[in-house]
Amino acid sequence: MNTRLLPRTALVAGLLLLSVCTSAAVTADKVDPALQAIITNPARSASFVSRDGARHPAEELTFFGLAPDMTVVELWPGGGYWTEVLGPYLAAKGHYYAALSAPGNEDKVTAEWRALVAKQGSRVGKINTTVLGKGQFDIAPAGSADLVLTFRNFHNWMDAGYAEEALAACFRALKPGGVLGVEEHRGRNDRPQDPKAKDGYVRQDYTIAMAKKAGFVLAGSSELDANPKDTKDWVDGVWTLPPTLSQGEKDRARYVAIGEADNFVLKFTKPRK
Repeated sequence: MNTRLLPRTALVAGLLLLSVCTSAAVTADKVDPALQAIITNPARSASFVSRDGARHPAEELTFFGLAPDMTVVELWPGGGYWTEVLGPYLAAKGHYYAALSAPGNEDKVTAEWRALVAKQGSRVGKINTTVLGKGQFDIAPAGSADLVLTFRNFHNWMDAGYAEEALAACFRALKPGGVLGVEEHRGRNDRPQDPKAKDGYVRQDYTIAMAKKAGFVLAGSSELDANPKDTKDWVDGVWTLPPTLSQGEKDRARYVAIGEADNFVLKFTKPRK
């Protein structure tokens, strides 16, 4: 046996494996041109477009497996950043549910979302509005959704005391094999998780454990929205950073330079059996 050939053989095998993995990654991350066209459409709000560099909408939705014929549920859509993308993309072939705050508890952001939808009109298509709040978790008909999405909301549900119920609602709404996509401010691993997440940060392992407890299987994670500049020790928690900038003009340039929070992106599936 020529032992001098072994390192080369191992190297070739490693390169082949790397090639396969890289190809798979490129295939998985390929963005639908129709989705990209919606994201670059000048009809989108300028304030939302300005955040695309931090939020990576095309890549993140592709990571979650979004397709135009899906039934998609977005939980607490905020001011409408994702609605301006999901609505038009799903309008022709899919179905879009937006689970809003409970009536009587709707805040300024929800009012902004309603105004945005009214302004966008037919461009965002038909949106089925449901409710997610304490004691109200019928976000969509049971077993109807292909994809449930939540962007930076998990800490709010923890603070309100119904994160487990929210996850159960997601599990119930999804079809077997359906996907739950979670984006959240990533907490520090060297600190215990505050069960109320008062600073807006949630440990990634904590989120995974809660989702698994609800019956989900972790299918993947992405570092699309990672930000190593975020030290997560701010005076007003995550709201110190953009886009909130809770400190006003005080140290504004510093916080703007840091950018939006460090966020994890997780993909879970509901088992088929």
